[in-house]
Amino acid sequence: MLAAGVRVSHHLRDFDSHFAFGLTSGLASSAFLLFPPIWPRNPTSNFPSISHRSQPRRVSFFCSIVPSTSSGEIPVLSDCFGSREDDREVSVAGGIVALGKFDALHVGHRELAIQASMVGSPFLLSFVGIAEVLGWEPRAPIVAQCDRQRVLSSWAPYCQNSAPSEYRIQFSSVRYLTPREFVEKLSKELRVCGVVAGESYRFGYKAAGDAAELVKLCEEYGISAYIIKSVMDRNQKVVNSANSKERGQVSSTRVRHALSKGDMKYVSELLGRRHRLILMAEGLEGFSNSNNRVSAPRSCLLNLAPKEGLYNNCFVCTTDENLIPCRVAIDSTHVHIEMDDIGTSHLVGTQDRVNVEFGDEVV
Repeated sequence: MLAAGVRVSHHLRDFDSHFAFGLTSGLASSAFLLFPPIWPRNPTSNFPSISHRSQPRRVSFFCSIVPSTSSGEIPVLSDCFGSREDDREVSVAGGIVALGKFDALHVGHRELAIQASMVGSPFLLSFVGIAEVLGWEPRAPIVAQCDRQRVLSSWAPYCQNSAPSEYRIQFSSVRYLTPREFVEKLSKELRVCGVVAGESYRFGYKAAGDAAELVKLCEEYGISAYIIKSVMDRNQKVVNSANSKERGQVSSTRVRHALSKGDMKYVSELLGRRHRLILMAEGLEGFSNSNNRVSAPRSCLLNLAPKEGLYNNCFVCTTDENLIPCRVAIDSTHVHIEMDDIGTSHLVGTQDRVNVEFGDEVV
């Protein structure tokens, strides 16, 4: 039974007619709780929080960890982080996992990690291979795979100085699981201590499970479950979307829409950081230099670029995270990066990888 004043959305963007996992996700104890977002401010951030409360609210919870089994852990995919320092497997045993589809790693996703970090070791539990299983058209990710660890590390000041780790499992392995079977997998196979999900989270075969059922099942299996309200977009810009869960909350759909419009200020607000574009030179598809300009064919892009146009107030990010001011021009075939210093331009052009961050100004 839901607590007074609790509202759980039953709207859903189905992955298919058989199975769906919610796009947003949050920890309750033995009761179903609905918390407003909590936003500790990062003093080093230049971006205002979408929502902020200075004093995080802590909650008590119970935790029961199922004993380890020899076959309990799922190996991490070899490309899980792309730039991990080592190849050790990540285990979520005893951790607090946020549930969702973490495409953009936006401020709503960060809120889930914040909630998880308040009571344990935070993890993002997401699914890979969804497009391949469901036959979706391939599309560029918002965050390059090799850049995800950097983004998660930047969340540490928000998350009790503990950067969340990402644990991904194949969508094909959970597609047909009932809600109960999925929670059983979390408990007995992954051995998690708790879960975090958003109020509109749906899961299980035919999307049969909602946030209330998640809490109920987690209680049965001795797992803490927290449900939080969605982080709302203060701009409330209209986004044409087939997503029936669209209620004005921060979402990856909104980030993609803002990029398609070239509205980089809006993109920064949704992400809580500047959008970083990654270009990788391979073989003949390399970078070319001309005076103070470095050009790369669009085939070098590892993630989603904003719409065609000229962008001022951008930065080339070096390997040690120094920022070199630049301008970026995007056309139908190339990305052009213009710097004031010819020597710097030539140096950047000799690299195998170029990272570019977008400011708020577009011409």
